[in-house]
Amino acid sequence: MIYADNAATTQMSQKAMEAMLPCMQTVWGNPSSLYAFGQKAAEALADAREKVATCLNAADPGEIYFTSGGSEADNQAILSVAQNGAKQGKKHIISTAFEHHAVLHTLQKLAREGFEIELLPVHEKGMITPEQVVAAIRKDTALVTAMYANNEIGSILPIGEIGAVCRERGVLFHTDAVQAAGHLPLDVQRENIDLLSLSGHKFHGPKGVGVLYAKKGVPLMNLIEGGAQERGKRAGTENVPAIVGMAAALSEAVANMAADTQKLLAMRGRLIAGLAKIPHSALNGDSDRRLPGNVSFCFEGIEGESLLLLLDDRGICASSGSACTSGSLDPSHVLLAIGRPHEVAHGSLRLSLGADNTEEDVDKILAAVPEVVTYLRSISPLWKDKLNGKRPFLLPE
Repeated sequence: MIYADNAATTQMSQKAMEAMLPCMQTVWGNPSSLYAFGQKAAEALADAREKVATCLNAADPGEIYFTSGGSEADNQAILSVAQNGAKQGKKHIISTAFEHHAVLHTLQKLAREGFEIELLPVHEKGMITPEQVVAAIRKDTALVTAMYANNEIGSILPIGEIGAVCRERGVLFHTDAVQAAGHLPLDVQRENIDLLSLSGHKFHGPKGVGVLYAKKGVPLMNLIEGGAQERGKRAGTENVPAIVGMAAALSEAVANMAADTQKLLAMRGRLIAGLAKIPHSALNGDSDRRLPGNVSFCFEGIEGESLLLLLDDRGICASSGSACTSGSLDPSHVLLAIGRPHEVAHGSLRLSLGADNTEEDVDKILAAVPEVVTYLRSISPLWKDKLNGKRPFLLPE
């Protein structure tokens, strides 16, 4: 089997599992308990917080809050700033049109509560510019939230420049870094990031655990009430094994990042070059400014669902976009945001490689995808109409 859907989730690393075991076998006390047995768990929690802070270059481990994942972290970050902004008469929030639904749905909730949400249009290659942010910021702007790297097409936004613009104008800046953490160097101080979200299972940590980084002085509201955990900002006994495993996985990913990136860039380049040879296909996003392992294509005249099923028959695990919307029949909002027509957006393929993938995997993918695309087109009435000139081609040959 070839696993090429690492943007959806990753296999847990051996180091993460080894780090978790003691927290389930010997150090399994409640970290809020005052006796020594509980304090051993509290020490493991503190060590994990320190490791995550180091990986993000946070000024203080106290700026790290553990959550159930990226979606919760996104919700808490955005709702906290919105609540505080409303008290100051600031109810304008800026984001982008191709954010993850954890951000977009939270913003929709705020819009129903009277906030003005401005979604910046993204360019054809999946990018916004600092100039767009400058033009959008107003006196009543409470927050700018822009993802670090897009989960579907892999484009990397100019986060440092956007952060500098926000800091200069006194506007809080949040970034959903779920796809970037462990794959791109993150520095919350250098990039002027006030709030950042990440999720453990995207970099070989366990599922169901994540992080909200909140710069000291940024007020947080509680999504969950009932206890004093996480300095009173998230009630509930901490999942110490998962937190420790996530911290170990993130530290390992950061340590191996340079070598892994070099390997992934070579495989990514081969995949892009090979798939681009398929007639009437198009790479989604920029060819260079994208996540090291991300390859996203649209193939005209096919349905992405059929493509995925036939690739699965050949032992290749891939996706057509975000795993969070895989049950939807609607075309990807990300692909529509970059200007892909509905018909073309339906025929998308996302391959997200990891360090465990090999050149042989790339060879097999490059052999399988053209075969499947050719087959699906051969049985498509729509494709026959295009060949006969009854319908126009939407992507160049």
